Amino acid sequence: MFELIKYPFFIYALAGLAIISVASAMIGTYIVTRRLVSISGGVTHACFGGLGLGYYFGINPIFMAAVFAIASSMGVELMSTRGRIREDSATAVVWALGMAIGILFVFLTSGYVPELNGFLFGNVLTIASGDLWAFGIFTAVLVIFFALFYKKIVLCAFDRDFATVIHLPVRLLSYSMTVLVAVCIVLTIRLVGVMLLMSMLTLPQMIAELFCRRFGTIMLTSVAVSLICCIGGLLLCTVIDVPCSALIVLGMCGIYLILSFAMPVIRNSRMTKSA
Repeated sequence: MFELIKYPFFIYALAGLAIISVASAMIGTYIVTRRLVSISGGVTHACFGGLGLGYYFGINPIFMAAVFAIASSMGVELMSTRGRIREDSATAVVWALGMAIGILFVFLTSGYVPELNGFLFGNVLTIASGDLWAFGIFTAVLVIFFALFYKKIVLCAFDRDFATVIHLPVRLLSYSMTVLVAVCIVLTIRLVGVMLLMSMLTLPQMIAELFCRRFGTIMLTSVAVSLICCIGGLLLCTVIDVPCSALIVLGMCGIYLILSFAMPVIRNSRMTKSA
């Protein structure tokens, strides 16, 4: 295990998972708070349409996936706020449309479509220096944005109606966060795949909510949980030779299940002792 630290690909994987853990914890906390988990899933699968178009027309698939992700997320936001359509219904439309377009153009593409399995399942060991720079820059922009507008973001996430009453730029903040969520999904999906992406956007926050109730503490706890599970899963996969993403997801699920059963017992024992 320790010999792997000498290899650049392993160092890149460690650094990439660390950066992804920070960004996904911040984005995931906002998603969970606003109850947008289904929307993020819809945007994730809508990216497949961009990948299919990118392969068919010979355009960078990542760029086309980003265009699809931003367009689909903005479309859901517009349909739910202006079109009097429920968010889950709009998400279903975007989800189905993106997958249909992706399947159509993947099959129309001549020859074998390279790296398609990487987008679906991901492989953290293929993270390169360019990926680290791209995600590092995005994470830096995300941290700065949260630092500048933290209170407004929290207020819009918890109570959009009250934020509108006190004349906060709710629509601008919502669209800005929607774009950041879409970019985060696109940058992450090729590195860790759909399965691990959705887990990193929800499971750490579910674990944090067992201990915390404030937005900031949930976000910080989610970062810690993501780092522990991701780095632990990467190190463990070098020993038992199984996919890293599966170990990370199983680790997060295991922690949540153990704590969800243990926390009520601990609280009851404390109440019994205090009584």
